[in-house]
Order: sequence, then C-alpha cells, then structure tokens
Amino acid sequence: MPSLDDVTRPPGRPPRILYGGDWNPEQWPEETWTEDVRLMRRAGVTSVTLGVFSWSRIEPAPGVREFGWLDRLMDLTHAHGVGVVLATPTSSPPPWMGRLHPETLPRDEDGRTEWWGSRQHFSHSSEVYRRYAASITEDVAARYADHPALTMWHINNEYCTYDWGDEAARTFRRWLQDRYGGLEALNTAWGTDFWSQRYGDWAEVLPPRRAHYLKNPAHVLDFRRYTSDQLLDCYRAERDIVRRHTPHLPVTTNLMPFWSGQDGWEWAAEEDLVSVDVYPDPRDPGSAAYNAMIGDLTRSQAGGRPWMVMEQAAGAVNWRGVNHPKPYGLNRLWALQTVAHGADAVCYFQWRQSRQGAEKFHSGMLGHTGERGRVFQETVRIGADLARLGPRVAGSRVTTDIAVLHDWNSWWAGDQDGALSRRVDHAEIVRAWHRALWDAHLPVSFAHPHHDLGGHRLVLVPHLYLLDDTAIDNLVAYVRGGGTLVCGFLTGIADQDDRVRPGGMDARLRELLGIELLQEWWPLDEGEQVDCGTFRGTLWSEELAAAPGAETVAAYRGGELDGLPAVLRNGRAHYLSTLPEPDALSRLLAGVAEEAGVRPAVDGLPSGVEAVRRGDLLFLLQHGRDPVTVTLPGRHRDLLTGTEAEGALQLERYGVAVLEVSGAAAPEPWGAGTREERGPEPGPAPGERP
Repeated sequence: MPSLDDVTRPPGRPPRILYGGDWNPEQWPEETWTEDVRLMRRAGVTSVTLGVFSWSRIEPAPGVREFGWLDRLMDLTHAHGVGVVLATPTSSPPPWMGRLHPETLPRDEDGRTEWWGSRQHFSHSSEVYRRYAASITEDVAARYADHPALTMWHINNEYCTYDWGDEAARTFRRWLQDRYGGLEALNTAWGTDFWSQRYGDWAEVLPPRRAHYLKNPAHVLDFRRYTSDQLLDCYRAERDIVRRHTPHLPVTTNLMPFWSGQDGWEWAAEEDLVSVDVYPDPRDPGSAAYNAMIGDLTRSQAGGRPWMVMEQAAGAVNWRGVNHPKPYGLNRLWALQTVAHGADAVCYFQWRQSRQGAEKFHSGMLGHTGERGRVFQETVRIGADLARLGPRVAGSRVTTDIAVLHDWNSWWAGDQDGALSRRVDHAEIVRAWHRALWDAHLPVSFAHPHHDLGGHRLVLVPHLYLLDDTAIDNLVAYVRGGGTLVCGFLTGIADQDDRVRPGGMDARLRELLGIELLQEWWPLDEGEQVDCGTFRGTLWSEELAAAPGAETVAAYRGGELDGLPAVLRNGRAHYLSTLPEPDALSRLLAGVAEEAGVRPAVDGLPSGVEAVRRGDLLFLLQHGRDPVTVTLPGRHRDLLTGTEAEGALQLERYGVAVLEVSGAAAPEPWGAGTREERGPEPGPAPGERP
C-alpha cells in the first residue's frame, strides 16, 4: 500500500518533511485565497488539508453538487507548489440531512437526539447516512483523482461518535450475533444470570442505555468494542472508494491522542499512514513527556514507520477552561520533538485563524494579528527548520529497546462503575510509567500484548487489567526467552469477557511473577500513601504472599500489610503492587533497564533535556526556560545552525539541536551518480511553470 514516503519523496527531489495544516478558505472571501498561498510560500508550507467541513458547500441540497470553488482552490494550490490532502467531508453532515432523515442523528444513552448545529452529528449505524457518505465520497474521488495537486486522502475527521439509538440497537445485535453465534454463548460471556439479566430473544438486547443502577460491565465492554468497529466500518467504506480511484495515493484518518473510543491498534492497521491530533497544555509541567508519549504511541501504531501530525495548535486552543498561548519557542520545540519521535509530517489546525464560529479563539499558523504577528513569525521559522532537516531525517526510523504494553480492550474493561477504586485510571497510570522512563532519559515504544516482543530487552506492563490467554502466554514466553518484564498492579485480573481469573490473577502470571497467593486488594484513598521503606507508594496496595524463591525488593512498613512485598522479583520478572511516587518509579525502572542492558541515548543529561536518536542523528531538546549545557562525546555538527560543537553544547530556552557526528562520511549529495541511479530530473520549483 502507498505510504508517507510516497508523498515526502516526490520523484527527482530529496526527501522532505511535510509542513502545513487544515485550510478552510470557504470561510473567507475569495480575494483572501491568493494572499493565503503567498504567505504559505513564505512560511515554507508544502501541504494543506482541504474539504474537512465542506459537505454543505459541496452538496447544498440532496444530490446537488457545487465543485467550482473547490476546483479553483485545487488549481491555486498546485500553481503555488502546495500539495493537497483532500478530505472526505463526512464528519459534519448538512442540516438538510437531519431534517429530512432524522434517523441519521445519533441518540445518547438517555434517548435524547443530538441535533445538527455542531459537528459529528451522525449515527454510524444509519444506512441512510452511509449511503449519502458513500455518494459524496464517490463524486469527490472521481472529480479529483487525476488532479496534480492531490497527494493523499483524509477520511472524515476525528471519528468519535457514540449512538445508543434504535439504528445502533439493530446493528449492535448483528455485531453480537457475529461474535457469539447464539444467545446461550452471549449469556455465558456476559454472566447474565447475575441480577436476572438472562436474554431469551435477540430483540431484548439493547445498547447499554440509562439504567437504574450499575450496568453489566461485560455488556458495556462489548458496546465499546462494537462502537469502535462500527466507526471503523464507516472509515473502510470511504477508504475503499478513494482507493479504487487512486490506488497510488495513501489514505489516512486522524486519530485522537490516547483516546479511549477507538481501538488504535486495529485502526492503525487499516491506514496507509497513521496520523494523530495532539494538543499538549502549555501550562502543564508534564506536557513535554505527554507529547513524547503520543509520538511514541503513534510511531508504534505505524509499525515503526514515519507518521503524521495532522493537527496541533500554533498557540492557544479554545476548549480548556483557561486557554493559554504558547510562549515564544515552545511551538517550535514541540514541532521538532514530534520529528525526533518519528513524524515526517508536521501540520496544524488550522492555517488561518477563523473570525467566526466556535473555534475563532483557536489559534492558527496565521493568527488574527496577521503576518506581523509573533505566531506567524514562528511559523516561518519552523518551516525553514523542517526544510533543512527533511533531506537528512525523512524516512529514517527511531529504534528502542523498551516496549510499554497497552491495549484498548483492557482500558475499556477497567473503566467500569463497579471497580474497587474509581481513582484507578488506565490512561493516567500508563502516562505515569512513560513519564518515569522519560525522566530517566530512556527511549520507549509501545506494543500490543499479542505482538512479538522478542526484539525488546525490557517490556513494561503498567496496567493491563484484562489479558486473554494469548497475551498471557506471550508474556510467559518472552521472559522464558530471556526478556526482562515489569508488571504493575492488577495485571491479568480478568479474561477477555471481564471474568475475574481464579485466584484473583491468572495462575500462569502468578507463577511467572513469584506470587504464591493474592489475598486482598487494598486501594488507597485520595492523599493516602504507604511506606515502602525506600519510597512511598500511592493509589494502590496489595496483600500478597511471595512464592518460594521470589525476592522481596521492597516491603510495606506498618499497617495491615507490614512486611509484605510492595515490589517483588522472580528472576527476570518484576511485580509492583503499588504505584511508587514519581521519582521512585523513575529510579526503579531505570535500575531494571540498566540491568537489562538499556541505557539513555546520552549519559548525564540535565533535567528537562530530552535526547532521541532518529536514524544516525541525535536530537537534543531543552524543555526548560533556562539555558543549559549538555556534555557530548566527540565533535558534532548541528544541522539547524551549521555550527560545530566539541565536548559540550549550550541549549537556550526551548532550544533544539539536531546533531550529526562531525567528520563522518557525509551522505552523497542529491543528484550525484548516474541518471539511472538518481532517477528523474527534478521538476519545476513550486509555483514555476514547466
């Protein structure tokens, strides 16, 4: 299938990093369009996304098509050397669809209709919606398949709709029939003898709508699986249409960062390239680590291949309680951080900041201040940086020795009302473990528990409450094959149907981790901690007995658990029955990593400085506001400035350096070699006529 390389490596030209963002010129008078493309050229923009929210413009009434304005835009971008990521406009149906076909509107769990007037107001199960979506996609694809500006397809936008209505009930039953075959298997999987929920007819099975008390967790789990699958079906239907017209172009849809509504592993497998929207909070001290985590997860979903930042903010967003701008330099730092973590496309929502509508206070690459504004000046600077880096960086990969396991099914299963502690949040625990590794300057990838783990020296399981038999056997085989494993509390508690394993944890895992008996879970209250000797534990604790031969690395002190294991080691397998405070977790994981032969990319880094190796280059990123000095072995050249440094390098506030070893054999200049070796001659420069 086509990949991002097909877009970032145009024939006869050096590799590049795509740069740009969503452009919504239909919101503006047409005379602004030429001004926009002029400023795009100045900023080094190479790619824009068109048509994301344009359904009512293209189809103002059922079956009517108005493409003239989009024709002019496609021609304009091509004339100025800007490629187009063309979207199918199906995330926001026109008002006429909801008025004429109310069955296309989703309903919430109370049965209330979600009306038009915002976006994402469609039922993923509605056959009428799907017919209209297929029709508009077919016509857009047929019209622009051969347009020279078109570089890739963007399907819908941020798939995130839920629907508990009658259309959803019909397709939910069909999904369950495909999964279980008959009602007896469904009743067994859901444990419906509890509270007299046993189903005797498929018509009795509904989405988990508003209930008097707690809902059946297995019912809710399957509904979340179903919702992810239904949305994925919508994506596939449109993807297959555009692929039929343009099999040579890659297709994507923008995932939301670390969001629970989609099984990201399944979705990524259906995309030619994986793209994500990421919006760290400028005021959050953990945002640098969060941005790194999203990059690591997205790269891993892409199978290690380069990926795409489809959306980020050039400044403030509009949807937090208080929306802070980015201080000067932070936008550049975070953009280059995504490149360090494997991105070959750096894009924004949006190009020109809107003057009307719900997102008029959401920043743009070109803000309300215009081209004299600070945000646009940084936009220009980032474009120049990416142009310098593209020929050396694009297409290269990030390799790591550590894998963090994450699974959406486990996330869904653990997120239930009847749990032992509502303070246990899957996403926050995964983020805490990743942050601990980031603080220790240890590069990380993510993996699904079914993946081949043999290529990693260290595998971490922060919080996988649900593990099926395949996943458990995979972990056991990994450790027996010589790998080092660290598991957090509540690992492998439930099977694939959210059924608690005998003994409170799967017997294979207990044997692997050195747990003789798991007596009780002891969740901790807000602000409560447990003394573990060399550190304090938070959030959770457990009453467990170690098996003969297992080593108690840290024990609880005082209280009901006095003397019992807080951290247990059984050979190369480790178990944490609590969540150590941040510094302690970082020290603990760094120590295990060192034993497993994993070291930071650069030793002795100052706090807040991140080092990532991508290909043969070293990215150094200073996430603090004060200058720092980094000690380096040997002599290096900074690709961003062209300057050389030996022994030490100073990074300014939010500073970035991209280093190659000075004196190393330089890559062959673009254009060297025979004509057959170097391929076709470069075409005209952007905006030039052939």
